[in-house]
Amino acid sequence: MDKFVTRHRKRSAVEADECKTEEPSFLSPIPWKKIEAEGLYCDYSLLFDKEEADHLFNQLEEEVEYFTGIEAKLQVYGRSYGVPRKQATYGDEGLMYSFSGVHLMAKPWTSTLERIRDAVTRATGHTFNFVLINRYNDGHDHIGEHRDDERELDPACPIASVSLGAARDFIFRHKDARTGSSKRQIEPVKLELAHGSLLLMNYPTNTYWYHMKNRQKTGFKIE
Repeated sequence: MDKFVTRHRKRSAVEADECKTEEPSFLSPIPWKKIEAEGLYCDYSLLFDKEEADHLFNQLEEEVEYFTGIEAKLQVYGRSYGVPRKQATYGDEGLMYSFSGVHLMAKPWTSTLERIRDAVTRATGHTFNFVLINRYNDGHDHIGEHRDDERELDPACPIASVSLGAARDFIFRHKDARTGSSKRQIEPVKLELAHGSLLLMNYPTNTYWYHMKNRQKTGFKIE
């Protein structure tokens, strides 16, 4: 999946309000499905047909340069762990993504990533300046439950995720349904991300809901 995000920059009050709207102004006539729950507002659709999605996947297999060495490690409580997937970051010049003690500078956009980014912009009406790519080689590669709450991210703007490769279950879980004495009975929300699909996580979804990829499915995937 190519996870396109907008980094912090100075914005006018009008721009900030536009990012917080719960009804995105879609520019492309693709059939959108709304996914909603308490504080969760997402839109889902197929962005690319199978032929084009196959072509994009194969092009990215040739173009993307994944991190190695220390950049492919996580720092957790002073210990270093290997990331259970391949990762790469691309975007506008000077942008950096930091998490778990790792600082990843964006490489310049490839032609295929620009093509995907522009398709997402046409479909959603939002512009994006950075992408985090997670590549899952098989059912053992995965990403755990998390929120995209790193300080570089603009919490008011949506996060667009394009899935290429084998389908995987995508699971949302409300932060109040996880642990603690005030734990609430809120059902998780699950959907299958298909090959060539686009998921738009709108504000304030990422404030209240954690998400993860189910590792039961196997196959190749760029995320």
